[in-house]
Amino acid sequence: MNGFPSESPDSRLERFSAATNWKSYWGKHIQPFMGQRVLEVGAGIGGTTQSLCVEQYREQYTEWLALEPDPPKASYLQKQQRIGKLPQWCEVVCGTIQTLKSEKQFNTILYIDVLEHVEADAEEVKRATQHLVSGGYLVVLAPAHQWLYTPFDRAMGHYRRYDRKTLLNLTTNDLACITVKYLDSVGMLASLANRLLLKTAHPSQKQIQFWDQYLVGLSRIIDPMLGYRVGKSILVVWQRL
Repeated sequence: MNGFPSESPDSRLERFSAATNWKSYWGKHIQPFMGQRVLEVGAGIGGTTQSLCVEQYREQYTEWLALEPDPPKASYLQKQQRIGKLPQWCEVVCGTIQTLKSEKQFNTILYIDVLEHVEADAEEVKRATQHLVSGGYLVVLAPAHQWLYTPFDRAMGHYRRYDRKTLLNLTTNDLACITVKYLDSVGMLASLANRLLLKTAHPSQKQIQFWDQYLVGLSRIIDPMLGYRVGKSILVVWQRL
């Protein structure tokens, strides 16, 4: 038992947590921007944490703070740590960027499939920037294209999907955009088919497995051929000036 209702957003997150090929793909793109002190905002049930905060990177990180505002999810993360699924040196805190002490500073702040859940996203980016050291990176991975918004997005609590323009509109005077990329061009076609044909509120486990095992592999080949201009997810990296 995972402790979550069978069709809750958390159980859907758990199904996506097995998408190891996808995590490896976007993880490769953000690795150059991972500093020694990392803040992960909205850690959820630990999918990103388990992918990036692992013992093989222990020498790279001096601090990893997994911040999760939902008490049940934070408790779940702490349990995962107790049973050894998260490193002991990963700190789990129940809270938001607003609850951090002003003096807390990081080299990298991650919003992996999180910013679309924040209603006041511009204010969130401003607050996050204040916790970056000069030269530090703010990394956002989010679902792309509002025209792909489906009942699944609504069920997951997404306020929006992003494109290049809407994300870059969040840039503050203290930030410079380093890179913007669309990822998973093949997955975008699958999402479009779901929107037009299937109209399901959430993908099945088999659909997720097929996407992760086959479509992500194709996207790895096709995305660079398209110059990372097409995809169902968008990645932006800012650097604090």
